[in-house]
Amino acid sequence: MTDFPFENRIWDSAETAPRAELERLQLDRLRGLVSRLADVPFYKNAFAEAGTSPEDIRSLDDLRRLPMTTKDDLREHYPLGFLAVGRDKLARIHGSSGTTGKPTFVAYTAADLELWANLCARFLVAGGLRPEHTAQIAFGYGLFTGGFGLHYGVEKVGAAIVPAAAGNTQRQLTLMCDLQTDVLVCTPSYALTIAEAAAAAGLEPRDLPPRFGHFGAEPWTEDMRREIESRLGLLAFNNYGLSEVIGPGVSGECALRDGMHVQEDHFLIECLDPDTLEPVAEGEQGELVITTLTKEAFPVLRYRTRDIARLDRSPCPCGRTTARMSRVVGRTDDMLIIRGVNVFPSQIEEALLHVEGTAPHYMIEVDRPGTLDVATVRVEVREQDFSDKMSQMQALRDRIDREIQSITGIRMSVELIEPQTLERFVGKAKRVIDHRVTDSS
Repeated sequence: MTDFPFENRIWDSAETAPRAELERLQLDRLRGLVSRLADVPFYKNAFAEAGTSPEDIRSLDDLRRLPMTTKDDLREHYPLGFLAVGRDKLARIHGSSGTTGKPTFVAYTAADLELWANLCARFLVAGGLRPEHTAQIAFGYGLFTGGFGLHYGVEKVGAAIVPAAAGNTQRQLTLMCDLQTDVLVCTPSYALTIAEAAAAAGLEPRDLPPRFGHFGAEPWTEDMRREIESRLGLLAFNNYGLSEVIGPGVSGECALRDGMHVQEDHFLIECLDPDTLEPVAEGEQGELVITTLTKEAFPVLRYRTRDIARLDRSPCPCGRTTARMSRVVGRTDDMLIIRGVNVFPSQIEEALLHVEGTAPHYMIEVDRPGTLDVATVRVEVREQDFSDKMSQMQALRDRIDREIQSITGIRMSVELIEPQTLERFVGKAKRVIDHRVTDSS
């Protein structure tokens, strides 16, 4: 008998549907999606170039015959060239930030918003949220999908909401303590910023009321989960989503926290080799490619997320029958190639959290002053471990150096800096500055 840390609740019966029934539903919905997309100019042209039509979809294996969609495709059809319904059917428009200065817009009908709320309710309930709880949402509200998606998911469950929004950390602490919030919702990096502020205010983890935390919007490690839990005194849950697909709600952890359950009745998910675009073996790491089966306003077919993770289709003791995905270890476009070695920022985070004395705040800078890449990791030292004795700091630097080399396979220059030196982020944390990109442009 599996021991659950709290009562294992399931939001709706679709989460436990037999696999055969689920796959029949997926095929039916895929056929309907392809028929609808045939009227969207981008897909109409893509289908013609690929020589495929809705009639060719006879099994789920035929998904591989269909064209892919990339973020560049969305940008090229800015602002709303992927709409599959008339503008009169739209209920809301969101957007994700981009390096070009223009956001990638996504749109929702009223039915899409109802679906979105229910998908978020699924993983929130799986992660401990109850109608009697109060949830503090410290995500940004605006074009970013995180704040609104989680807001309406919490509301769907019936819990009370404190829409604190992002930033003003002291105010977050005041709201948390005065209103006795049970659940904290934000990015994992901002959860650590709140923990720092609490410690600076003399608050112990037992003094903080949240029992559960739902964190997403950026990659984070298992070590970072343990750090957040120990410093905030809560159970931390991972969830996954992206604006181009729907926002948060694509997947989330159950009480066992052994992978995030993908909402497969609404999303077809593939795990592919990012170079060959062929499926990887079960359990191997690959790029997630997602098809939205039920989105009305802005459906996407085989969307390349650039997120690297693993899929696990083995049964989960919680009773849900959907596939589980691992935490995202990085993105193909965030991956650094340093002297021929692939390195993800999350690997540096993992190394730092293994070394006693370091704070989980760092910045990676990569340069190429000559013909070889030079990588420098700037690491904050915990206040209680910072010392003016060079021997102590050198010993700490050596431990970090060995751990980074053990995990990544390469040597990096390690620079120790004083506590509270690096910028804190209320949204997604920026961890990399690659001067090679600037130099070559």
